This record gives sequence, structure tokens and C-alpha cells, in this order.
Amino acid sequence: MPIRHVVLVVLENKDYGSVIGSAPYLTSLAHRCGLETDYHAITHPSLPNYLAFTSGSTHGVSDDGGPFQHPIPGPSIFSVVAAAGLSWRTFAESMPGSCTLVPAGPYAVKHNPAAYYTGLRSQCRIADVPLGDIASGPLVTELAHGSLAALTVVIPNLCDDMHDCSVGQGDRWLARWLPRIFASATYRTGTTAVFVTWDEGSAGQVVPLIVAAASVPADTRVPTPANHYSLLHTMAAALALSSASLGSAASATSLLTAFRLRPR
Repeated sequence: MPIRHVVLVVLENKDYGSVIGSAPYLTSLAHRCGLETDYHAITHPSLPNYLAFTSGSTHGVSDDGGPFQHPIPGPSIFSVVAAAGLSWRTFAESMPGSCTLVPAGPYAVKHNPAAYYTGLRSQCRIADVPLGDIASGPLVTELAHGSLAALTVVIPNLCDDMHDCSVGQGDRWLARWLPRIFASATYRTGTTAVFVTWDEGSAGQVVPLIVAAASVPADTRVPTPANHYSLLHTMAAALALSSASLGSAASATSLLTAFRLRPR
């Protein structure tokens, strides 16, 4: 089946070896689905990586300043999706309100890239919303109603993304949330691809990229060198969108064929 929905879940600051073989749920998922074994973050710290996999550039950002410090003009995967007449959503855990532009408790705006793109401000107030919990909230509602957007970005809070808390905490969080996505009617139609990755690692910057979709054979291992620009290229291509306006993503390696993903 062609891919009509892309879900991206982003976690924090863990190398490949800290997750694969160490986190029970994620290790099991990688065996049941697909795993990129030579996948690299772009830089340090967090924010420029989030900009990289959503716009194809770090825009010269080298810190974790907020949207008022780093207003980013130009295109992003969000604007490309919208220009094609498709929908996008960000679900940020612990965000106190829609498109919150400042940190708030365990909510880190530096992990919410849609908040940085100046051309998205009006869309952001509608499409960038709090996650809710496993029992209720916007994401659970969309899954239940079969109304998942073409592009969905899920941002856990600073504990559940493994930034402030353990790999085990993040693994348990994903073990609650990802099965809800996999059990949804939208996923079970075979038209959804789920990408799980980490923003950055340590010196080597090798981080996991797990890919789940009905078309991905169990225990798929892809050793092709790839990075966040490859992820952006692949997400755009899966939705049959051009990455020509998305900086370094335009020439990055596509992972569509390697994971047997059929574009929209």
C-alpha cells in the first residue's frame, strides 16, 4: 500500500548502543520492524538537529535558544506538506497550550521545531498542540477517529524523551504509546510509516533510526550511511513531495527503497 501518513517520534541524546540491545521494547521493535544501523545526527546541541530534519539546514544555529532568538524563515517539511494541500500536526507532551514559544516545566520548546518557522505562525497555533495522555487528548482522538494528518510529529517531554530521565523511562513510554498507533485503523490499513529516532548522540553521533510500516519486513537491517537529511528526504518522498526546497535533504540518500516504502 502507498504511504499516506508519516509519524515521526523524536527522543534525546542517546547513542545506538545505549538503546539497541539495552531498551527491551525498542530492541524488540527493531527486530519486528526495520533498523538503520549507520544513521548519524548532524551536530550538537539539540535545536540545530531538529531544524536539520525538518528543513534540511541548521540555519547556522549552534545553541538551544528559543524561537524569539532564532526566528527561522523559509521552507520546512511542514510548509511543503501544507503547500501540497495536506495536513500536519505536532503533538508535544506537557506543552501548556498550542504552539507555546517558551519553555515550560518539562516542555522544551527547543524540541518543537514547528515553533521556530516564522511562516508557520498562524498554522502553528492550530496544528501544534499538547499531546494529552494515553487515555485522552488530541492524538488519541485522531487515532480513534481515523483522522491522522499526513505528517505527525510526536515530541515527548524532557523525562519521557530520555533527556532528563533514563533510557528505561523512555522505553516504557514508547511501549505505551506506539502500540496505540499500531493498533489504529489508519496504521492497520498499511498506509502509515512510523520513524523513531534521536536528535543527537555522543562523539560519534551514531543514533538509532527505527522504521515501522506494514511493508517493512521483520528484522530489516539497512547499513547504508544516512543522517537526518536522509530522514527528511525519505519523509517527503514517502508523501510524494519534493525535497528540492529542503536544503541538504534534496541531495541526501533516500531510504524508501531500503525499507520497502511505497510513496503516496
